[in-house]
Amino acid sequence: MRIAVLGVGLIGGSIGLAARERAGAQVCGYDPDERVRARALELGVIDEQAAEIAGAVSGADVVFVAAPVGVLPDAIRTALAAADHEAVVTDVGSTKRAVAEVGAADERFIGGHPLAGAETAGVEHARADLFDGATWYLTPARGSTAGVLYERLHRLLTSFGAQPAAIDADTHDRLMASVSHLPHVLANLLVAQAASVLEGDDDAGDGDDGEDRRRLPAVGPSFRDATRVAGANTAIWTDIYLSNRDALIAGIDGLTQRLGEVRAALGRGDARAVSEWNERARADREALLGAGLVGGAGGDAVLELRASVPNRPGVIAELALALGQAGVNILDMALSPSEDNRQGVIALWVSGEQHATRAQELIAGLGFPVARA
Repeated sequence: MRIAVLGVGLIGGSIGLAARERAGAQVCGYDPDERVRARALELGVIDEQAAEIAGAVSGADVVFVAAPVGVLPDAIRTALAAADHEAVVTDVGSTKRAVAEVGAADERFIGGHPLAGAETAGVEHARADLFDGATWYLTPARGSTAGVLYERLHRLLTSFGAQPAAIDADTHDRLMASVSHLPHVLANLLVAQAASVLEGDDDAGDGDDGEDRRRLPAVGPSFRDATRVAGANTAIWTDIYLSNRDALIAGIDGLTQRLGEVRAALGRGDARAVSEWNERARADREALLGAGLVGGAGGDAVLELRASVPNRPGVIAELALALGQAGVNILDMALSPSEDNRQGVIALWVSGEQHATRAQELIAGLGFPVARA
Protein backbone atom coordinates (compact mmCIF):
# COMPACT_ATOMS: atom_id res chain seq x y z
CA MET A 1 0.00 0.00 0.00
CA ARG A 2 1.21 3.50 -0.83
CA ILE A 3 0.31 6.38 1.51
CA ALA A 4 0.67 10.11 0.91
CA VAL A 5 0.90 12.48 3.87
CA LEU A 6 0.45 16.17 3.11
CA GLY A 7 1.87 18.02 6.09
CA VAL A 8 4.39 16.17 8.24
CA GLY A 9 4.09 17.77 11.65
CA LEU A 10 3.11 15.88 14.80
CA ILE A 11 -0.11 14.32 13.41
CA GLY A 12 1.06 13.84 9.83
CA GLY A 13 4.40 12.51 11.02
CA SER A 14 2.71 10.08 13.40
CA ILE A 15 0.49 8.88 10.54
CA GLY A 16 3.62 8.27 8.49
CA LEU A 17 5.27 6.28 11.26
CA ALA A 18 2.13 4.25 12.01
CA ALA A 19 1.61 3.49 8.31
CA ARG A 20 5.20 2.34 7.87
CA GLU A 21 5.57 0.35 11.09
CA ARG A 22 2.07 -1.07 11.52
CA ALA A 23 0.61 -1.29 8.01
CA GLY A 24 3.81 -1.99 6.10
CA ALA A 25 3.03 0.93 3.79
CA GLN A 26 5.32 2.98 1.60
CA VAL A 27 4.93 6.63 2.66
CA CYS A 28 5.58 9.72 0.57
CA GLY A 29 5.49 13.02 2.43
CA TYR A 30 4.92 16.60 1.35
CA ASP A 31 5.25 19.75 3.43
CA PRO A 32 5.43 23.35 2.20
CA ASP A 33 8.52 23.76 4.38
CA GLU A 34 11.40 22.00 2.65
CA ARG A 35 13.30 21.71 5.94
CA VAL A 36 10.40 19.86 7.56
CA ARG A 37 10.26 17.42 4.64
CA ALA A 38 13.97 16.77 4.90
CA ARG A 39 13.76 16.29 8.66
CA ALA A 40 10.86 13.83 8.28
CA LEU A 41 12.91 11.79 5.82
CA GLU A 42 15.94 11.90 8.12
CA LEU A 43 13.88 10.66 11.08
CA GLY A 44 12.38 7.77 9.09
CA VAL A 45 8.87 9.22 9.33
CA ILE A 46 8.49 8.93 5.54
CA ASP A 47 10.19 6.83 2.88
CA GLU A 48 10.43 9.61 0.33
CA GLN A 49 9.60 13.28 0.00
CA ALA A 50 7.88 15.28 -2.73
CA ALA A 51 8.30 18.94 -3.57
CA GLU A 52 4.62 19.38 -4.48
CA ILE A 53 1.25 17.87 -3.63
CA ALA A 54 0.73 16.29 -7.06
CA GLY A 55 3.99 14.40 -6.77
CA ALA A 56 3.17 13.14 -3.30
CA VAL A 57 -0.29 11.78 -4.13
CA SER A 58 0.66 10.16 -7.43
CA GLY A 59 -0.02 6.43 -7.14
CA ALA A 60 -1.23 6.69 -3.52
CA ASP A 61 -3.98 4.38 -2.24
CA VAL A 62 -4.72 6.67 0.70
CA VAL A 63 -4.01 10.41 1.00
CA PHE A 64 -3.96 12.12 4.41
CA VAL A 65 -4.24 15.91 4.30
CA ALA A 66 -2.71 17.16 7.55
CA ALA A 67 -2.64 20.86 6.75
CA PRO A 68 -3.70 23.66 9.15
CA VAL A 69 -7.48 24.14 9.39
CA GLY A 70 -7.36 27.51 7.67
CA VAL A 71 -5.91 26.08 4.45
CA LEU A 72 -7.52 22.63 4.55
CA PRO A 73 -10.25 23.25 1.95
CA ASP A 74 -7.77 24.40 -0.69
CA ALA A 75 -5.33 21.58 0.15
CA ILE A 76 -8.13 19.00 -0.18
CA ARG A 77 -9.21 20.42 -3.55
CA THR A 78 -5.62 20.18 -4.79
CA ALA A 79 -5.25 16.63 -3.47
CA LEU A 80 -8.51 15.46 -5.06
CA ALA A 81 -7.55 17.01 -8.39
CA ALA A 82 -4.22 15.16 -8.39
CA ALA A 83 -5.16 11.86 -6.72
CA ASP A 84 -5.86 8.65 -8.63
CA HIS A 85 -9.48 7.74 -9.38
CA GLU A 86 -9.38 4.82 -6.92
CA ALA A 87 -7.58 6.65 -4.09
CA VAL A 88 -9.28 7.66 -0.85
CA VAL A 89 -8.56 11.20 0.34
CA THR A 90 -9.08 12.16 3.99
CA ASP A 91 -8.02 14.91 6.38
CA VAL A 92 -7.29 15.28 10.10
CA GLY A 93 -8.88 18.68 10.82
CA SER A 94 -10.78 19.35 14.02
CA THR A 95 -13.70 21.01 12.19
CA LYS A 96 -15.57 19.18 9.47
CA ARG A 97 -18.40 21.16 7.85
CA ALA A 98 -16.17 23.30 5.64
CA VAL A 99 -14.18 20.34 4.33
CA ALA A 100 -17.35 18.26 3.95
CA GLU A 101 -18.68 20.90 1.55
CA VAL A 102 -15.47 20.70 -0.49
CA GLY A 103 -15.60 16.92 -0.85
CA ALA A 104 -19.36 16.38 -0.89
CA ALA A 105 -19.55 15.62 -4.61
CA ASP A 106 -16.49 13.37 -4.72
CA GLU A 107 -16.92 9.74 -3.67
CA ARG A 108 -13.19 9.53 -2.84
CA PHE A 109 -13.29 12.03 0.03
CA ILE A 110 -13.98 11.01 3.64
CA GLY A 111 -13.44 13.63 6.33
CA GLY A 112 -11.51 12.53 9.41
CA HIS A 113 -10.45 13.77 12.83
CA PRO A 114 -8.27 11.73 15.21
CA LEU A 115 -8.79 12.62 18.86
CA ALA A 116 -5.08 12.42 19.57
CA GLY A 117 -2.27 14.85 20.10
CA ALA A 118 0.39 15.98 22.53
CA GLU A 119 1.57 19.09 24.31
CA THR A 120 4.52 19.20 21.91
CA ALA A 121 4.38 19.92 18.18
CA GLY A 122 6.59 19.16 15.21
CA VAL A 123 7.75 16.09 13.36
CA GLU A 124 10.46 15.47 15.97
CA HIS A 125 7.73 14.44 18.39
CA ALA A 126 5.87 12.10 15.99
CA ARG A 127 5.10 8.64 17.41
CA ALA A 128 3.79 5.46 15.81
CA ASP A 129 1.68 4.79 18.92
CA LEU A 130 0.03 8.23 19.05
CA PHE A 131 -3.33 6.83 17.93
CA ASP A 132 -3.44 3.76 20.18
CA GLY A 133 -6.96 3.53 21.59
CA ALA A 134 -7.91 6.94 20.16
CA THR A 135 -11.31 7.59 18.61
CA TRP A 136 -10.84 8.63 14.98
CA TYR A 137 -13.99 10.31 13.71
CA LEU A 138 -14.94 9.74 10.08
CA THR A 139 -17.53 11.88 8.29
CA PRO A 140 -18.57 10.00 5.13
CA ALA A 141 -21.12 11.69 2.89
CA ARG A 142 -24.51 10.08 2.53
CA GLY A 143 -25.20 9.31 -1.10
CA SER A 144 -21.66 9.73 -2.40
CA THR A 145 -18.90 8.06 -0.39
CA ALA A 146 -17.67 4.86 -2.04
CA GLY A 147 -18.07 1.86 0.27
CA VAL A 148 -14.87 0.15 -0.82
CA LEU A 149 -12.89 3.30 -0.01
CA TYR A 150 -14.54 3.66 3.38
CA GLU A 151 -13.60 0.06 4.14
CA ARG A 152 -10.00 0.65 3.05
CA LEU A 153 -9.62 3.73 5.27
CA HIS A 154 -11.39 2.09 8.22
CA ARG A 155 -9.10 -0.94 8.03
CA LEU A 156 -5.97 1.21 7.78
CA LEU A 157 -6.91 3.33 10.79
CA THR A 158 -7.63 0.20 12.80
CA SER A 159 -4.11 -1.03 11.96
CA PHE A 160 -2.80 2.23 13.46
CA GLY A 161 -4.43 1.24 16.77
CA ALA A 162 -7.21 3.81 16.36
CA GLN A 163 -10.93 3.18 16.78
CA PRO A 164 -12.83 4.71 13.82
CA ALA A 165 -16.32 6.04 14.51
CA ALA A 166 -18.71 7.47 11.92
CA ILE A 167 -20.40 10.81 12.63
CA ASP A 168 -22.02 13.41 10.40
CA ALA A 169 -20.12 16.67 9.93
CA ASP A 170 -22.69 18.95 11.63
CA THR A 171 -22.92 16.77 14.72
CA HIS A 172 -19.13 16.52 14.85
CA ASP A 173 -18.70 20.29 14.86
CA ARG A 174 -21.37 20.87 17.49
CA LEU A 175 -19.77 18.18 19.64
CA MET A 176 -16.27 19.65 19.24
CA ALA A 177 -17.61 23.12 20.01
CA SER A 178 -18.94 21.81 23.33
CA VAL A 179 -16.14 19.52 24.48
CA SER A 180 -13.05 21.11 22.92
CA HIS A 181 -13.43 24.59 21.47
CA LEU A 182 -15.67 26.11 24.16
CA PRO A 183 -13.38 24.83 26.97
CA HIS A 184 -10.50 26.68 25.27
CA VAL A 185 -12.61 29.85 25.20
CA LEU A 186 -13.45 29.42 28.88
CA ALA A 187 -9.81 28.81 29.81
CA ASN A 188 -8.82 32.07 28.13
CA LEU A 189 -11.62 33.94 29.91
CA LEU A 190 -10.82 32.46 33.32
CA VAL A 191 -7.21 33.58 33.01
CA ALA A 192 -8.34 37.06 31.94
CA GLN A 193 -10.79 37.20 34.84
CA ALA A 194 -8.13 36.26 37.41
CA ALA A 195 -5.71 38.77 35.89
CA SER A 196 -8.31 41.53 36.05
CA VAL A 197 -8.97 40.81 39.72
CA LEU A 198 -5.27 40.94 40.54
CA GLU A 199 -4.93 44.17 38.58
CA GLY A 200 -7.74 45.73 40.59
CA ASP A 201 -10.22 45.95 37.69
CA ASP A 202 -12.84 44.33 39.90
CA ASP A 203 -12.13 46.57 42.92
CA ALA A 204 -9.88 43.86 44.34
CA GLY A 205 -6.60 45.82 44.09
CA ASP A 206 -4.67 46.80 47.19
CA GLY A 207 -2.73 49.75 45.81
CA ASP A 208 0.44 47.79 45.01
CA ASP A 209 2.27 48.26 41.72
CA GLY A 210 0.97 46.43 38.64
CA GLU A 211 3.61 43.71 38.71
CA ASP A 212 2.77 42.75 42.30
CA ARG A 213 -0.95 42.66 41.52
CA ARG A 214 -0.36 40.31 38.58
CA ARG A 215 1.62 37.84 40.65
CA LEU A 216 -0.78 34.96 41.22
CA PRO A 217 -1.00 33.83 44.83
CA ALA A 218 -0.90 30.16 45.75
CA VAL A 219 -3.94 28.41 44.24
CA GLY A 220 -5.47 24.96 44.32
CA PRO A 221 -5.36 22.59 41.36
CA SER A 222 -8.79 23.61 40.03
CA PHE A 223 -7.55 26.85 38.48
CA ARG A 224 -4.48 25.18 37.01
CA ASP A 225 -6.54 22.30 35.58
CA ALA A 226 -9.27 24.54 34.19
CA THR A 227 -6.80 26.88 32.47
CA ARG A 228 -4.25 24.36 31.19
CA VAL A 229 -5.19 25.05 27.56
CA ALA A 230 -5.38 28.85 27.90
CA GLY A 231 -3.45 30.66 25.18
CA ALA A 232 -2.97 27.52 23.08
CA ASN A 233 -1.06 27.93 19.81
CA THR A 234 -2.58 31.10 18.35
CA ALA A 235 -1.83 30.26 14.71
CA ILE A 236 -3.75 26.98 15.04
CA TRP A 237 -6.58 28.04 17.32
CA THR A 238 -7.54 31.25 15.54
CA ASP A 239 -8.37 29.12 12.49
CA ILE A 240 -10.26 26.59 14.61
CA TYR A 241 -12.37 29.25 16.37
CA LEU A 242 -13.27 30.92 13.08
CA SER A 243 -13.89 27.74 11.08
CA ASN A 244 -16.35 26.49 13.71
CA ARG A 245 -17.71 29.89 14.70
CA ASP A 246 -21.41 29.08 14.16
CA ALA A 247 -21.38 26.10 16.52
CA LEU A 248 -19.09 27.91 18.94
CA ILE A 249 -21.35 30.98 19.07
CA ALA A 250 -24.33 28.71 19.77
CA GLY A 251 -22.35 27.11 22.59
CA ILE A 252 -21.39 30.50 24.03
CA ASP A 253 -25.03 31.62 23.89
CA GLY A 254 -26.16 28.47 25.71
CA LEU A 255 -23.46 28.89 28.33
CA THR A 256 -24.38 32.56 28.80
CA GLN A 257 -27.96 31.52 29.51
CA ARG A 258 -26.82 28.94 32.06
CA LEU A 259 -24.52 31.45 33.73
CA GLY A 260 -27.47 33.80 34.01
CA GLU A 261 -29.54 31.10 35.70
CA VAL A 262 -26.77 30.38 38.21
CA ARG A 263 -26.31 34.08 38.85
CA ALA A 264 -30.04 34.47 39.52
CA ALA A 265 -30.01 31.56 42.00
CA LEU A 266 -27.02 33.07 43.81
CA GLY A 267 -28.70 36.47 43.84
CA ARG A 268 -31.78 34.97 45.49
CA GLY A 269 -29.65 33.08 47.99
CA ASP A 270 -31.49 29.96 46.81
CA ALA A 271 -29.51 27.14 48.42
CA ARG A 272 -31.80 24.45 47.05
CA ALA A 273 -31.40 25.63 43.44
CA VAL A 274 -27.62 25.88 43.81
CA SER A 275 -27.42 22.39 45.34
CA GLU A 276 -29.56 20.87 42.60
CA TRP A 277 -27.43 22.63 39.96
CA ASN A 278 -24.25 21.22 41.44
CA GLU A 279 -25.67 17.69 41.73
CA ARG A 280 -26.89 17.80 38.13
CA ALA A 281 -23.37 18.71 37.06
CA ARG A 282 -21.99 15.69 38.91
CA ALA A 283 -24.51 13.34 37.31
CA ASP A 284 -24.04 14.85 33.83
CA ARG A 285 -20.26 14.52 34.06
CA GLU A 286 -20.46 10.86 35.08
CA ALA A 287 -22.91 10.14 32.25
CA LEU A 288 -20.80 11.94 29.65
CA LEU A 289 -17.54 10.29 30.65
CA GLY A 290 -19.20 6.88 30.70
CA ALA A 291 -20.88 7.23 27.31
CA GLY A 292 -17.89 6.62 25.07
CA LEU A 293 -18.59 5.63 21.46
CA VAL A 294 -16.12 2.76 21.54
CA GLY A 295 -17.20 -0.59 22.89
CA GLY A 296 -15.03 -3.44 23.96
CA ALA A 297 -14.22 -2.44 27.52
CA GLY A 298 -14.48 -5.10 30.12
CA GLY A 299 -13.65 -7.97 27.78
CA ASP A 300 -16.94 -7.98 25.83
CA ALA A 301 -17.13 -10.58 23.09
CA VAL A 302 -16.66 -9.38 19.52
CA LEU A 303 -19.71 -10.37 17.46
CA GLU A 304 -20.17 -10.48 13.69
CA LEU A 305 -23.16 -9.29 11.71
CA ARG A 306 -23.71 -9.77 8.00
CA ALA A 307 -25.93 -7.44 5.99
CA SER A 308 -26.93 -7.55 2.33
CA VAL A 309 -26.69 -4.10 0.76
CA PRO A 310 -27.16 -2.74 -2.78
CA ASN A 311 -24.09 -1.54 -4.64
CA ARG A 312 -24.80 2.17 -4.76
CA PRO A 313 -22.77 5.20 -3.66
CA GLY A 314 -23.16 6.17 -0.01
CA VAL A 315 -24.79 2.99 1.27
CA ILE A 316 -21.87 2.17 3.57
CA ALA A 317 -21.79 5.77 4.77
CA GLU A 318 -25.51 5.57 5.55
CA LEU A 319 -25.05 2.40 7.56
CA ALA A 320 -21.91 3.57 9.39
CA LEU A 321 -23.47 6.93 10.32
CA ALA A 322 -26.62 5.26 11.65
CA LEU A 323 -24.57 3.02 13.92
CA GLY A 324 -22.22 5.81 14.93
CA GLN A 325 -25.10 8.09 15.93
CA ALA A 326 -26.42 5.31 18.16
CA GLY A 327 -23.05 4.88 19.86
CA VAL A 328 -22.34 1.53 18.18
CA ASN A 329 -18.75 1.46 16.99
CA ILE A 330 -17.68 -0.75 14.09
CA LEU A 331 -14.53 -2.53 15.19
CA ASP A 332 -13.87 -3.91 11.71
CA MET A 333 -15.64 -4.47 8.40
CA ALA A 334 -15.27 -6.41 5.16
CA LEU A 335 -17.11 -6.07 1.85
CA SER A 336 -17.91 -8.99 -0.46
CA PRO A 337 -19.53 -7.91 -3.76
CA SER A 338 -21.76 -10.27 -5.71
CA GLU A 339 -20.65 -11.69 -9.07
CA ASP A 340 -22.80 -9.22 -11.00
CA ASN A 341 -21.59 -6.38 -8.71
CA ARG A 342 -25.18 -5.20 -8.19
CA GLN A 343 -25.15 -5.88 -4.47
CA GLY A 344 -22.92 -7.32 -1.80
CA VAL A 345 -22.57 -8.50 1.76
CA ILE A 346 -20.93 -6.37 4.40
CA ALA A 347 -19.57 -8.11 7.48
CA LEU A 348 -19.43 -5.94 10.59
CA TRP A 349 -17.77 -6.72 13.89
CA VAL A 350 -19.02 -4.96 17.04
CA SER A 351 -18.31 -5.42 20.71
CA GLY A 352 -20.82 -6.90 23.14
CA GLU A 353 -24.30 -8.36 22.94
CA GLN A 354 -26.01 -5.03 23.55
CA HIS A 355 -24.20 -3.31 20.68
CA ALA A 356 -24.78 -6.27 18.37
CA THR A 357 -28.51 -6.29 19.09
CA ARG A 358 -28.78 -2.52 18.60
CA ALA A 359 -26.78 -2.69 15.35
CA GLN A 360 -29.01 -5.47 14.03
CA GLU A 361 -32.11 -3.39 14.79
CA LEU A 362 -30.71 -0.30 13.11
CA ILE A 363 -29.55 -2.13 9.97
CA ALA A 364 -32.92 -3.85 9.63
CA GLY A 365 -34.60 -0.47 10.12
CA LEU A 366 -32.69 0.85 7.12
CA GLY A 367 -34.24 -1.93 5.05
CA PHE A 368 -31.20 -4.18 4.73
CA PRO A 369 -31.45 -7.91 5.48
CA VAL A 370 -29.11 -8.67 8.40
CA ALA A 371 -28.23 -11.68 10.50
CA ARG A 372 -25.70 -12.85 13.06
CA ALA A 373 -22.81 -14.77 11.55
